[in-house]
Amino acid sequence: MDVFKVSTVNLQQVQNQTRHKTEGLSSSTLVLRRGQVFTLAINYEGRAFDPLKEKMVFRIILGPLSVDVPVSTSGQPSLTQWTAVLERSATGPTAPRALSVSLSSPASASIGVYTLEMIVETRQGVKTHSVGQITLLCNPWSQADSVYLQSEDLRTEYVRSDIGVLYKGSPYSVFPRPWALDQYEKGILDICMKLLQLSPQHQADMRRDLQNRNNPVYIGRVISAMVNANDDKGVVMGKWEGDYKDGVNPSTWTGSGDILKKWAETKFSPVKYGQCWVFAAVMCTVMRALGIPTRIITNFNSAHDTDGNMVIEEYYDEKGKKLEMSSDSIWNFHVWVESWMKRPDLGQGYDGWQVLDATPQEPSGAYFRCGPASVKAVYQRRVEAQYDVPFVYAEVNADVRIKIVKNGKVLSTSVDKRRVGPLICTKSPGSTRMQDVTSQYKNESGKRRTDAPSPAPTCKGTAVSFKLLKPPVLGENISFNITIVNNEAAPKQLKKHVNAQNKVYNRNPTDTFWQVHDDIQIGPNQTVTAKHEICFKDYMQKEAAEDTLVSLAVVIEDVNSQERVLAAEEFNICSPTLTVQVQNESCVNINAPQAATVSFVNPFDTAVCGQLTICGSGLMEQKAQMCVTIQPRETMRKPVNFTPKMAGCKMLSASLVLTNPPAVLHGFTTFNVQHLNMDVQQVKKCL
Repeated sequence: MDVFKVSTVNLQQVQNQTRHKTEGLSSSTLVLRRGQVFTLAINYEGRAFDPLKEKMVFRIILGPLSVDVPVSTSGQPSLTQWTAVLERSATGPTAPRALSVSLSSPASASIGVYTLEMIVETRQGVKTHSVGQITLLCNPWSQADSVYLQSEDLRTEYVRSDIGVLYKGSPYSVFPRPWALDQYEKGILDICMKLLQLSPQHQADMRRDLQNRNNPVYIGRVISAMVNANDDKGVVMGKWEGDYKDGVNPSTWTGSGDILKKWAETKFSPVKYGQCWVFAAVMCTVMRALGIPTRIITNFNSAHDTDGNMVIEEYYDEKGKKLEMSSDSIWNFHVWVESWMKRPDLGQGYDGWQVLDATPQEPSGAYFRCGPASVKAVYQRRVEAQYDVPFVYAEVNADVRIKIVKNGKVLSTSVDKRRVGPLICTKSPGSTRMQDVTSQYKNESGKRRTDAPSPAPTCKGTAVSFKLLKPPVLGENISFNITIVNNEAAPKQLKKHVNAQNKVYNRNPTDTFWQVHDDIQIGPNQTVTAKHEICFKDYMQKEAAEDTLVSLAVVIEDVNSQERVLAAEEFNICSPTLTVQVQNESCVNINAPQAATVSFVNPFDTAVCGQLTICGSGLMEQKAQMCVTIQPRETMRKPVNFTPKMAGCKMLSASLVLTNPPAVLHGFTTFNVQHLNMDVQQVKKCL
């Protein structure tokens, strides 16, 4: 008797992943987005499938959870439950012996790695066929998904793009830092899914964790904790001082792929070491891979309020040295991410961008994590809103109370309400230009101009200020003027104390490396200006870093009245940059060999040596690395060849780690990789 017999089931990976916009994501499974139809081809032998004689059921399995989905011959996909519909049945002696079945997942399905089985019931019995595995991701293209993002350009930027640019420095001197997000690198998506599997939540209660994975709010909190290694089997261990000989200097990482692969290859041991931009960039990679729109944010002069009073206490001694008397601190910059999602738990009006911070600063719900904190809730100072809104609000809005102390006695106190959070920024969509998003966090009255220093402090007619004579450049002296104004109609005898300290971006300065103390006679209503210079050898760091930061303070003491006034500023020393140029940049084609050149002019008076690294996600299978020595004022030009494997906007970046002087330099360029058959006029060039 002729019977219906399944021979093979084809997951049709290329067609399905193209429709689901997951092409390029590397996985051992079929990669799909929830709330969207995908099709399977069922090849069979014998007679055609007859729904009156056979019953076909798909079993969808996620860990201990499963659902049976009968195949119907009619109907529409559902956004609330799994469905399976028979699309066609080929008949006739010469027709292919195949069925096409359309399956769809609910728009609120849990993300994870599912196992698919197909069960066929006939009069002869029941047979179960292994279909394979699918990795289900969030779907910002589906209006029913809680991560839906309306603009195609923004979906391209915040989900599909693997170009990372973050911003560092100070609000007066911002510089871009390239980062390869690497979500398309081989094995990265599987590693991101493993990160969920290793979370404490999954280990403690697998069923509950898998059920909760339908919610991006929950996913964000899990990932925020798992990117750092503080209290779980997380990815990155932080380190902000000392040497990095037993790991990697955070400034030398070029992308997320190396970090995530190292974590997996070492059986999920913490990767040493990271700092805030590393935690944020790795989290951006994971969230984009999971289908949640995410962007990297930098907050300049970011407050770390440890006691929750939304006030940062700063202490200086009477000679201008900043003191370690408070656990609060102001980071020159701090980097986190924002992810786009709905927030039904907060009520109406709080959907959209949510702050998530993987840098381990303070515990939140027993783990070192932060967020998701609604940016709109931060703007409205809704400090009762979960999660961690008060902490984020303080990061961008805290007052700064400055005290000069001597022998435990407070000599003067002043309050600065504008120093914290003067500039909050991110990469502009479709461009490497900076986008200012400060107004999304705080109203205009709370913003301070980022092109001018604080007003000169005064005390009873004495004012003091200082001004850099030119932007500080690594290898050169720091030149600045100090201006003292006597606004009274009587002469004064003053003492001037100038103090410079090296600064790590996320904490108070270290010991004084340069200081000057002078006596000054100033006449009635007179202005006195003094020029100072700090030599390169005085501020040169011991450990290679891309951030050379200086804390500079001046205290003017009125000898007769004993009153004091302080002016302080923290700034970064600009590093030279590398130039990356791609030949024939306007016609770079997929799978066609291309050439580029990395160049650098040595501005130092001595020869420099170090390691040059060139990389490009989707452009080069392996990084190009070479040791270089460059003579004083010599121009280095190094060629590099690459063959693009992915179309779209791509980034080629280079870094040079110098040993003398210790510094890390960067450079990058972005360009569009075209399909060979694509009309150049149709290509949207990336800037």
